[in-house]
Amino acid sequence: MSISIIIPVLNEAPGIVQALVALGPLRQAGHEVILIDGGSRDDTILLSEAYADQIIRAPRGRSVQMNAGAKLAGGEILLFLHGDTFLPKGADRLIIEGMDRKGTKWGRFDVTLSGVHLLLRLIEFLMNWRSRLFQIATGDQAIFVKRDLFEAIGGFPEIDLMEDIALSRILKKHGRPLCLRQRVVTSSRRWEEKGLFRTIFLMWFLRLAYFFNINPKRLAKLYYP
Repeated sequence: MSISIIIPVLNEAPGIVQALVALGPLRQAGHEVILIDGGSRDDTILLSEAYADQIIRAPRGRSVQMNAGAKLAGGEILLFLHGDTFLPKGADRLIIEGMDRKGTKWGRFDVTLSGVHLLLRLIEFLMNWRSRLFQIATGDQAIFVKRDLFEAIGGFPEIDLMEDIALSRILKKHGRPLCLRQRVVTSSRRWEEKGLFRTIFLMWFLRLAYFFNINPKRLAKLYYP
């Protein structure tokens, strides 16, 4: 089975080459990398040209960008990856063999945050634990799904925030996720720049507000001030 790795980006020039170079072995194995730019004002696209199979522009917004990339994908499995997240070695084998063995149609990896602060270890533990308990995956965990199922449900709900939670709610109606214990490494810059405790409070507040059906557009204004 082939995998299409779909990466929504916006002003990721400082780290995009490192992120895409890390995907080189997967491209060599026959998988594809699709980059969807949401209107970068830096050199993200220019720097990415040598390291992606397709690069397109789409309106800003992760859900919109990822849906646009999925329409171009040729793989039987879609893997949605943030531009600051790194997959574990042999991610393609882990996904394909795991889905075949468990008979699952979607899943995600456990996550490690890149920073060294001890509180980050607690945050990532709770993220992974909560994901298993509630069968909900976040974008930081590199969600993957069979393309036929993704197309059947209409892709990501095109909302301004919490698109990963919304997708997970739909997908789990079609079966439990494959929760791989191998870890992706995602940047902790958001936590460190905004403050660990402040970010923890903000994330829990946003999730609670979304649970009570507060409009994601309003929540996005808090997340992206």
